Amino acid sequence: MFTIIRDLSRHNMEFLCGLLLFAVIVGLVILSYFSPYGATDIYLLPPDMPPDGEYWLGTTSRGQDVFWQLTIGLRNTLYFGIGVAFLSRIISLVVGLVAGYAGGAVDRVLMAINDSVMVIPQFPLLILFYFVLKDNMTWMALIVIMASLGWSYDARLIRSVALGLKTRPFTTQSVYSGMTMRKILVEEHLPYVLPIVFATTMNNMIWSIGMEITLSVLGFTDIETPTMGMMIYWANAHSALISGIWWWVAAPVAVIVILFLALFLLSMSMNEYNDPRSRLNRMGS
Repeated sequence: MFTIIRDLSRHNMEFLCGLLLFAVIVGLVILSYFSPYGATDIYLLPPDMPPDGEYWLGTTSRGQDVFWQLTIGLRNTLYFGIGVAFLSRIISLVVGLVAGYAGGAVDRVLMAINDSVMVIPQFPLLILFYFVLKDNMTWMALIVIMASLGWSYDARLIRSVALGLKTRPFTTQSVYSGMTMRKILVEEHLPYVLPIVFATTMNNMIWSIGMEITLSVLGFTDIETPTMGMMIYWANAHSALISGIWWWVAAPVAVIVILFLALFLLSMSMNEYNDPRSRLNRMGS
């Protein structure tokens, strides 16, 4: 994996730009741990102060520093996306690799489940979960629910690769040497699908973060937990744009665009790397 990142950084400008933008995001997340204010502290500062030397991005109508609130919200949003992507990658890897290698009835059953999850309308279902769980809808519960809905497309992609790996000579040799299915999948097949997993992880983070922001802006999550969506929610609740407090909305929107652009560039460059012809055209021999 480190060799892939090194090659992409040398020969793929989109990957390098995405990596630099993501480094900015990580830098802001690290700064959040040095915030002089608590994540939920309000009315500590003069409200509605425009950006200046003391308050770099101004203050909110709730008496919060926009810059520090932004770093904390970005941290929670990014951790949310990573949590959803991590859990859904595990599910997609297990389902895709097992279905592709086992074949037969196992493949048909797993793909039937996969296709059923694929056609579920996700956004209405998440809203339904919110109204059913209501006060019990914690961030961990939302991560588990979204991870349970976000693995199906990638599992089918991994399965298609696993079907080809099943017929390769090294797989036959592994079977004859007495390796179990678990060892074959983990030691022989998994390394071949890791580049695909990386690319789909970026796409899944874009989907999960976008869904979280949408739900938060609508108030269908814990409104006391600072996230990028919650910043926009509170700005809308206080009619920030109508009141001329544009920096309260502009700051989180700008950072969201940077985050999505970074993830998109990383995903696009990794997809190109996975295609042998595109990789050879870009990197040469």
